[in-house]
Order: sequence, then structure tokens, then C-alpha cells
Amino acid sequence: MEERTHDVRPGELLVAAAHGDQEAWDALVSRFGAAMWSTARACGLGAADAEDAVQAAWLRLLESMGGIREPHAVGLWLVTTTRREAIRLAGRRRREHPAPSPAEEPAHAARTAVPDIASAVLDADEAGRLWRAVESMNEPCRSLLRLMATAPDAGTQRLAVRLGMPPGSVGPTRARCLRRLRTIVDTREAVR
Repeated sequence: MEERTHDVRPGELLVAAAHGDQEAWDALVSRFGAAMWSTARACGLGAADAEDAVQAAWLRLLESMGGIREPHAVGLWLVTTTRREAIRLAGRRRREHPAPSPAEEPAHAARTAVPDIASAVLDADEAGRLWRAVESMNEPCRSLLRLMATAPDAGTQRLAVRLGMPPGSVGPTRARCLRRLRTIVDTREAVR
């Protein structure tokens, strides 16, 4: 599946998924799932709530497949929708469990408070820029960085097996990919 859909453009995957192609749907999940997860977590959500936000975004895509005006930008649409779902969910959680008043709250809690929504949105935007940079990279960097983000506890051996490379190559490849990612991000920041 990965080989067949690897070079297919996101817009084409969206159209194929809308017509019931499971491989296209799986490819969309593979390409954009990690960015969506990072976006939800950057909004200050815990793992369970982040999962809910990501699932809600996938549901929105399923409901809106035929109405997306720019299918080629489905990745950005998914990240933006995830961010909106995460912000909505974070607001609901705050209403369900309001923060204690300053008199009730210990002094140290103020220093460790969850970031406010503005910070969360900025963090999510930053995560989106980072994932767009990862998506612009060639293989094996794109797959290696995705795996590092989605399975941070994966050891060198597991990464080597998943990527089909010798275990001794994982470390140097990771270092090169991270340097390349830093260059891409720095270049894009300079242009902004």
C-alpha cells in the first residue's frame, strides 16, 4: 500500500478516499496523522483528549470530503480542523473543570498552569509548520521523522526494521534528517 500511494498527491488521495479507496484513506492517515496528533497535543490536550480531537477531525473530513475547495491542501485542512477541535475540546474541559480561584490555588500551580488558548494556538501553528517541513522532505527522512514523532520510545532496532535499513544507519540518518529539517525550518522562518 505504502509504495502504491507514496508518490500520490494529497488531493488525489482525497478524491480516491471519497470514492471508497481504503488504501488512499490509509495513506492520508499515514501522511497526516502525526501532524494532527502533534497539533492536538500542542493545544495542551492530554493523550485521551488529543485522540478525541484527532478522531473528530477525521470525522469532519469524512463528512466534508466532497466539499473541500482545495483538495491539494487536505493536510493543512486536517491540521486546522484538528486545531479547532482541540480548542473546542479544551474549552469544554475548562467549563467542566474550572480552575480554582487564586485564593484556592497553591502558589506553585500558577507557575505550572496549562498554557492559555493563545499560546496553544501559536504552538499548534508552529507544529503545523514543522510537519509541513517534514512532509516536504524526501525519504527516508520523512518516514524516520514521522516514526520518531509517533513512536518516540521506538528503539534503533525497531526503527531499522520499520524503515528497512541496517540498525547502524539509523543514528547517522537521524542526525542528517534533523539537520536537514532544521535548515528547512530556518529557511522558511527567514522568508516569513
